Amino acid sequence: MAKYSRGSQKEVKKAVHEYKRGKLKSGRSNKKVKSRKQAIAIGLSQARKKGKKVPKKRK
Repeated sequence: MAKYSRGSQKEVKKAVHEYKRGKLKSGRSNKKVKSRKQAIAIGLSQARKKGKKVPKKRK
């Protein structure tokens, strides 16, 4: 069984694409995202908000 749904993969792909173009900005501070890992985290967060199948956040 897959950990991530296809929809959540698309969300991450979109976020990384925006990051590569220099257009991805973080939440409240609205600053440009500088790392690839941060872009992936933002994509997963957006997928969670939309109710896609994504594992719970690590603590």
